[in-house]
Amino acid sequence: MPLWHKLSLDRSRGALMLGVAVAAGLGIGFLLVPRAPTPGDPKDPPPGVRLLGEPLALGDEAPKHALDRVRRFAAGKLTLDVGEGQKRELQFGRLGAEIDKVRLSQLVRDCRDPTSPLRMARRGSREDVTLPVPIVLDTSAAVAVLLRLKDELDRLPVDARLDLEKRTLVPEVSGRLLDVDATLAALRSATAAGETQATAVFEARPPRRAAAQLGDVKFDAVLGWFETKYNRGDKYQARTFNLRLAASKLDGTVLLPGEVFDFNEVVGSRDEANGYKVAPVIAEGELVDGIGGGTCQISGTLHGAAFFAGLDVVERYPHTRPSSYIKMGLDATVVYPTINFRVKNGFDFPVVLHQTVKNGVVRAEVLGPRRVRTVTLIRRIDSAIPYEEVERDDPNLPEGVRVLSQRGVAGFKLHRYRIVREG
Repeated sequence: MPLWHKLSLDRSRGALMLGVAVAAGLGIGFLLVPRAPTPGDPKDPPPGVRLLGEPLALGDEAPKHALDRVRRFAAGKLTLDVGEGQKRELQFGRLGAEIDKVRLSQLVRDCRDPTSPLRMARRGSREDVTLPVPIVLDTSAAVAVLLRLKDELDRLPVDARLDLEKRTLVPEVSGRLLDVDATLAALRSATAAGETQATAVFEARPPRRAAAQLGDVKFDAVLGWFETKYNRGDKYQARTFNLRLAASKLDGTVLLPGEVFDFNEVVGSRDEANGYKVAPVIAEGELVDGIGGGTCQISGTLHGAAFFAGLDVVERYPHTRPSSYIKMGLDATVVYPTINFRVKNGFDFPVVLHQTVKNGVVRAEVLGPRRVRTVTLIRRIDSAIPYEEVERDDPNLPEGVRVLSQRGVAGFKLHRYRIVREG
C-alpha cells in the first residue's frame, strides 16, 4: 500500500503536529507533541512582585499601595549593630530619608507592563520580582548622626599594665574607630533592601602591650624615685584633680628593654573631653588659667624619678620660669601635642612606672629587679636672667592707679651632671 507522510506546524496552538497517514483501511492517526514554551512569550503567566517582603498586587491601585507601604517603612526605625552585644536605634527621619516617588512609580509601571525588561527577564522563572526600596538617605543628615555615634563609640586602645596597689595584672583593651563612610554605605544597602537592621563598620586599633607580654615582669625594687609637694587647699582642688587624673593614666606602665615612654601619647590630650579642669599653667613666662593645669608637675616628678633611676632622657624641656614645686634642672614641661617628655629604658630588663598623688605629695617611682646602683645629681647655676617688666592699660582702674598683677621671677642658666655608680 502506498505510504505518505504529512508534516505541519501549528504555531497558533504552540504545538508541533506530526501527521502520519497509512492507507490500510484503518483511517488516519495523528500524534500531537507539545512544544516547550519560549521565554518571553507574552502569554506566559507574569511573575509575582514583592515589595518590602510582601506581595504587591498589580491592579490599578498598585502605585498608591506601593507608596503607602514605603511610607510606613520610612517612618520606622533601623537597628544598628555596634558590636560587643550593643545596638542603637536610628530613625529613618533623622537620617534624612526621602522617598524617590518617580523611581517607585517607574518600578511599579515596569512590573505591570508585560513587555518591560523587568518582567521579560523573569519570564518563565518561579522566583518573584523583588523591587528595591527607592529611599534616598540625605548624606549630611546621616553623617551628622554617625558622627555623634562616633564620639560615643570610638575607643582608644589601652595597653596591659600592672595595678601596683592591688599587685594584679590589668589586661589590655582593644581600641576601635567607627568608619563613617563604610557604615553609611551599610545603612544605604540595608535601606534599599527593605531591611531594618544594619551592622556598623569599625577600624580596629590594637594595643601595643598585651597581658601575655608582662608575665615575667619583676618590680621588687625601687630603682629611682622622686617627690614633689602640692597644695591641698580648696582653692587648688581643680589642680589636684588634674594631678590625680594624669598620674592615673601612666601608673603601672611597663617599658620593655629599648622601649620609649611618650608622655603625651600615654597621658593623652588634656582637655575637657578627657575630664581635665581649668587650673593655673605657665604660658610665655606668666601664670594663666588653662585646661589641664598641674600636668607638668606629674611629668616633672616622673622626670626626677627617671633621672635617678638611670633611664635615658630622650626629650625634655624646662619651663620658661622656675617652678615652686620642683628644683631647677629637674622640671619637665609638657604641652599637648607640641611639647613632650620622653624617656627610654636602656636596661636589658623591663621597668614599671609608678606614680601616686595623695596626702599633699606627688611621688614617682621606677620599679624593677633589685640591683646595686647609685645616681647623683650635680647642678651648677651659671647665670641669672632678669625678668622683663610689662605694663598693660586697664580701663577698669582709676586714672593714676597702678596694680601689681604678678610678681616677676628671674630665669637661670645652669648645667647639670648625672653620676651613675654601679656596685
